[in-house]
Parts: sequence; structure tokens; C-alpha cells
Amino acid sequence: MTQLPAYQELARRHLRMHRLGHLQSIAHWDRSANMPAKGNEARAAALAEMGGLLHELATAADLPQLLGSAEGEALGDFERASLREMQRAWRASNALPTALVERLSLATSRCEHAWRSQRPANDWAGHAPLLKEVLELVREQATRLSQATGLSPYDALLDQYEPGMRASEVERVFADLKSWLPGLIRDVQARQAGETVIAPQGPFAVDKQRALGRAAMELLGFDFEAGRLDESAHPFCGGVPEDVRMTTRYSEADALPALMGVVHETGHGRYEQNLPREWLGLPVAQARSMGLHESQSLSFEMQLGSHPGFARLLAPLLNRHLGEQPAFAPDNLVKLLTRVKPGYIRVEADEVTYPAHVMLRFEIERRLIDGSMQVEDIPAAWNAQMQQLLGLSTEGNFKDGCMQDVHWPDGLFGYFPCYTLGAMYAAQFFAAMRREMPDLDARIGRGELSAVFDWLQAKVWSQGSLWETPELVRRASGETLNPAHFQAHLRARYLG
Repeated sequence: MTQLPAYQELARRHLRMHRLGHLQSIAHWDRSANMPAKGNEARAAALAEMGGLLHELATAADLPQLLGSAEGEALGDFERASLREMQRAWRASNALPTALVERLSLATSRCEHAWRSQRPANDWAGHAPLLKEVLELVREQATRLSQATGLSPYDALLDQYEPGMRASEVERVFADLKSWLPGLIRDVQARQAGETVIAPQGPFAVDKQRALGRAAMELLGFDFEAGRLDESAHPFCGGVPEDVRMTTRYSEADALPALMGVVHETGHGRYEQNLPREWLGLPVAQARSMGLHESQSLSFEMQLGSHPGFARLLAPLLNRHLGEQPAFAPDNLVKLLTRVKPGYIRVEADEVTYPAHVMLRFEIERRLIDGSMQVEDIPAAWNAQMQQLLGLSTEGNFKDGCMQDVHWPDGLFGYFPCYTLGAMYAAQFFAAMRREMPDLDARIGRGELSAVFDWLQAKVWSQGSLWETPELVRRASGETLNPAHFQAHLRARYLG
């Protein structure tokens, strides 16, 4: 590429930022998984320093000239796509001053660290002031991004996670969901009411659950030479493609939530591990969007993980690691994995009620960003939405209500829609797989999971950010996002 001097210099700088970002990602993971409590202030300061350094590199004064010069070079299709992603990264970074990036990093580090002890203590009064500080900084971030992009403040935040998506489109999709989801929940519960389901009999030792989770990850093809599984207050997947760091959380009373959390995070992990290594360091090598990232975790957890054929593969692992019992018989396990019951906790929700949890958060965070709702208003709004959507009250129950997620303490406003968009992409991808492989369900039942993994590798993982989201989805499935596939999937699985 010696004939592309500006593009080559941009690629060199992005590789440097990738390597520094590697250290930042591992420090974030360690903060959640290993760091002793008294290390938080020093870690917060270090992460803010690194965030500021990366921001300065991403907004260097000569970058506009380099980006403009690269536009005039004889770029091929790949370099053109790569430059598009470099320009997008520059616009997002350049909208924010370094001081704001550092202040937000400090505020979220402190808020997230305090949340870990405040949530189990149900301490909303202690948590609210810290969250208020984070929200004020996120509002400033949203305003500056809005001014730079011409988008509304909330759309500017959403665009960070799901480029090109707008709140109006999310609202349209969610309005359609609301028109049929409550009826589907009622119909499925009525159908399941007469079923006999055997509950697992615990307790289940954490060390045995860890071994079970590792066995499930091996079944799903996770590369343990390029990643690991640990424990944290909230499950997540972090690190970098070369070193993926996943976490889950355990309860001795019930092993299935931790197991399915591991299956979920393994979907994220395999996506990261299979991003195109030959492009590593360039923005075009990154996952295209968080909606697509969630499509991979939900492809693993819901599309595959709750599949009757996959339950037959899981059953022997459960019996081997936790001890044989009737609850782990394949037919009963399928019932456990597909039980529909409104509950408080999003990460433990079944796939039918799960979208209600996301719609609730979308409505609240939009109002928090536009200023029509304040932090003090969250518990009442949360309770009202939970009662309307799922018939549950969270009055006074903050830990299972508005304090259950780490996203807002971490400043991740605009992220939540990606979960349900991801569920829709996953359903659409599996519909496309079945068109191409009519025997897909039989293959899964025989343990031939490579049929799924090879398709995802070819159509999604290997593509990185080469294509913008609608084009990537169209190339993979034959059409852009079509929520009808999600409804068809739920009706087929739960109503027959």
C-alpha cells in the first residue's frame, strides 16, 4: 500500500489505538472480576487517563487532513469501507472534549463500583446521587454528539451502538411488538399451564457449575487459548478478539441461569474470536453493531440454546457435572428452558417476555435523555411499566427493579434496544439457515452444530464492519431487518 500514504498512516495510528484499547479492555474486565475493593479509586483514575489518551489520539489535529487525503487516493473497495469506518470513529470522537471523556470515565467507574454493593442492599437512596452525576455527563455527551451529527440527542447515543438506527424506527418496531406480545404471553402461559415440569433439586456447588459452564463452552466451540470465563456481579463479555474475557454469576439454588448466561456470553465470545484477524487494528475489523453482537449471543442462548435438539446435548453435561436427576431428562429440560413466566430480572427472562424488559428501559432512558424524566422519577416509572407490561410490582424493590442492570451506572444509555433488535436479527438469520439447510433442526439434534457455526462464520463473523448493518443483514439473510421472522419463531416454538 505504499501508493496509499495517507491511508497507510491512518491504519498505523488505528493499530496503535487498538493496542492501547487492548490494555484498557483488560483493565475494565479486571475491575469487575478480580480487583480488590480498595483499588477502585486508583483504577478509576487510570482508566480515565487511558480514556483521555485514546481520545487525544482519536482527535489528533492532523486527522482531518489525513482523512481528506485518503479520500483522494486510489482505494480499493476494502480500503474504501475501512476509511468509512475511520471517518465514523473520528466524527464520534471529535464531538467530545477530552475533559468530558475523562470526567465520564471517572463518574461511571465510581457509580458502577458502588452499584455492586448498593444493589444487593436495595440502596436506591445511596445509588441515585451517583447515577445522577453519570446522567448529567451522558446528557452533555448526547448534546455534543447531536450538535456534531444533526441527530436528536437520544439518536446520537443510539447511533454509537447501532449505527444508522433511529429511535423512530425502534418505536415503530416496538409498537408492533406491543400489539401482539401480550396476547402471545397469555396464550403460551395457558398452553403451558397443564404441563408437568420437574424443578431441579439443588443446591448446586459453584465449582461444579464452573466445570459445567466450561463444558458447555467447549461444546459451543469457544477457544480457551484465546479467552477465559470468570465471575462478576453482572454477566458480560469483554476483552479483545485475541483475548476474550467472559463472566457469569452463580446461585447455588438454581444452576440454569448461570449456565444459560454462559451460553449467551459464548455467542458474544465466538463472534469476537472469529472477527477477521487479517484486518485487526482497523475499525473495519470490529463487530458491526451491538444489535448484531446481541444477535450472536441470542443465536446461541435462544435460537440454539433453547432448541429441543440442543437440550439433548446439554442433558448429559448437566447429569455429569451436577448429578443425575429427573429434572435433567431432555424432555423436561426443554420445558425448563422454554418456560414462559413474567419475572423481574431481564437476564433471567424467557425469550417471550424478554422484549417487555427492553421496551420498559427504552421508554425510560429516552425520557431521561430528553430531560422529561429525572433520576428521582425512575422507580415509579419502572414500577408502572412493569405492572403494565408484565403484571408485576417493583414498588420498594429496587434491586430487582431499576437497579438490576449495570448499563446505566456504566453510562450505556442507548444500548438497550440492541437486545431486542438482536433477537430479531437472530430469528431472521435462523430462518435463512433453514431455507438453505432444510434439515438444520435434525442436524442440531445430532450434535452437528458446525452447520450453525459455519453459516455464522461465513455470513456474519468474517464480515466485521465491511458492510453497513442493513447491507450485512441483506447479504446474510436475503432482506434487511424484518421483525416478522421473530414473531413467526416465537409462535412456532411456543404454540406449535
